[in-house]
Amino acid sequence: MMLMARVATIDYEMCHPDKCGIPCVRFCPINKTKPYKAIELSEEKKGKPVIYEDKCIACGICVKKCPYKAITVVNLPEEVEENLIHRYGQNAFKLYGLPTPVEGKIVGVLGPNGIGKSTAMKILSGSLIPNIGHFESESLKERVLDKFRGTVYYDYFNKLYQGKLKVVHKIQYIELVPKHIKKGVVEEILKRIDERKLYKDVVELLAMDSMLRKDISLLSGGELQKLVVGATLLRDADVYIFDEPTSFLDIRERLKVLMALDRLLPRKSYIFIVDHDLMFLDYIADLIVVAFGISGSYGMFSKVYSAKAGID
Repeated sequence: MMLMARVATIDYEMCHPDKCGIPCVRFCPINKTKPYKAIELSEEKKGKPVIYEDKCIACGICVKKCPYKAITVVNLPEEVEENLIHRYGQNAFKLYGLPTPVEGKIVGVLGPNGIGKSTAMKILSGSLIPNIGHFESESLKERVLDKFRGTVYYDYFNKLYQGKLKVVHKIQYIELVPKHIKKGVVEEILKRIDERKLYKDVVELLAMDSMLRKDISLLSGGELQKLVVGATLLRDADVYIFDEPTSFLDIRERLKVLMALDRLLPRKSYIFIVDHDLMFLDYIADLIVVAFGISGSYGMFSKVYSAKAGID
């Protein structure tokens, strides 16, 4: 008989126990029949429920009874827990595995929203140290290296944590950029960070002439996207991460970004490109990793496929 691991998640922004009468707690069969509880209200969660995964039997009653659809309970094979990389907290999202870093290849990452692609990119960039499931204690680099010892990930993270890999990360939420760079004209910003002496190439390939004299605060979403993609290409790095470089762009602008990445990315680096556009990834990626899972609950990553096999 296959042993199962429980993944119980609660979207606390959607949870309103003061309005619903807490049917998740009242109708739980474990709470009714056992001397212990599988779900109860918690002071730490400000009066909202917590689910104890080791006590929960995944009957699905709390999921069905919740009027706000805030609860998800999933059974996974127990051996999957060996691949646990990060969890944001009790009853929070769980990430299993990571896209495989392959030096000298463009790794495309394909999958739906809410299953950990951006979290994985933060981990691979070094901006987030994964807790390997120990969310109640401090995340430690040593624990990460122990987790990956003897795998292809060890060499990558060992170099990353020793500062031997310079990472440039084009984030997903470009609307946050003006909050960090509050002033500046596009032309000045690009020339200031042009470490690879590719300013003219970037401007030409991304068709940025019309926006060069605009202040960053006046840029549209598409213009912001091109600015951030261009700025990433101008930096000299060992790891390039592009998280959804085609959002806010129409088909013509996407093709320009595609051509810029194809011509200007240094192919000796580690390169990750996350996107939903199949045509885009089919053209640019050497390898494909497919992300899957349940949005807001858990996410996993497949093995590395050739671009053709992964897209298919």
